[in-house]
Amino acid sequence: SICSLSEPTDGRPLVTSISDFVVDFPRERPSNTWFAPFLSFEVVLLLLFLDLLPFNEIRDLFVRVIGHIANLCKEALFSPAVETTAVMLIFLAWVLRMDNPIYLLSFATFKAPDSWKVSQAEFVEMMRRQGCFTEDSINFMKRLLERSGTGQSTAWPPGIVQCLQDGKETDRSMDASRKEAETVIFDIVENALRKADVKPEEIDVLVINCSLFSPTPSLCAMVINKFGLRGDVLSFNLSGMGCGASLISVGLAKDLLHRRSFGGKALVVSTEVITPNLYHGNERGFLLQNTLFRCGGAAMVLSNKWSDGRRAWYKLLRTVRVQSTTEEAYNCIYETEDGEGQKGVRL
Repeated sequence: SICSLSEPTDGRPLVTSISDFVVDFPRERPSNTWFAPFLSFEVVLLLLFLDLLPFNEIRDLFVRVIGHIANLCKEALFSPAVETTAVMLIFLAWVLRMDNPIYLLSFATFKAPDSWKVSQAEFVEMMRRQGCFTEDSINFMKRLLERSGTGQSTAWPPGIVQCLQDGKETDRSMDASRKEAETVIFDIVENALRKADVKPEEIDVLVINCSLFSPTPSLCAMVINKFGLRGDVLSFNLSGMGCGASLISVGLAKDLLHRRSFGGKALVVSTEVITPNLYHGNERGFLLQNTLFRCGGAAMVLSNKWSDGRRAWYKLLRTVRVQSTTEEAYNCIYETEDGEGQKGVRL
């Protein structure tokens, strides 16, 4: 549209290219006061059309603009208008630097298929079919279940639910554990990216936390391989950090995004894998994990780009983390073996 300007009436030649238009300004200016906005206008046009020009024209354009600036008189270059503009730009850059927002672009949680859902009565039957719990332990878990607030349709992984079928035993193998992790994580990551309208290759930071299941290759590698994330994505797999790992992951993603000069996007995933962690002993401190935990996961897409603020769901205000160093706090959730050698998490 710029190159199709109407025929000038003063006899000057038509603009033959965008670069001619950008640097085609009067040699003599009426006063120094309007030089700063005029130069800013030229630079803005240069930036706007940078992607539209071939390399040779870009090079010539820079040379011509720099030549015009170098030929200006000293009074024009340091006029009050120029100084005022410089101060305002520096102040604006400082304000933007101080306010480095983190936006939540999307949030997705795992919706378990019906085949994973069991009632409280079915849960008790699953525990009974493990063949390792005493009747006293069964009754203890039943009482905990009634007071836990869990509903009549909570999700358990298929490797454990299949014991409700005649002739099948619980499958706690690595393959069954990976299947649970893939089903949960792939679902929430796909939904989070879709809701945020973000492509996998746009992700700059990937953080996944899963406290008890830490396979090799990692869960991050599993997501990168599945969705085709970039080879230079910053990936971090957190384990052993308990229920607070979700907030820790958000804090880590925030810090990593702040280190990027031109902003970026982060994908944060939180989950727990139940399949390999069903306790098969009878100590009450360990039986709590069988009663309280279920399958689930959540994924969120974060961004610190100002352009994403208009479509963000929320803006992160602050993150606070307190690390307790007492012996009681250290041992409150402890993965170990019971007196019979059965591995579990003591609460």
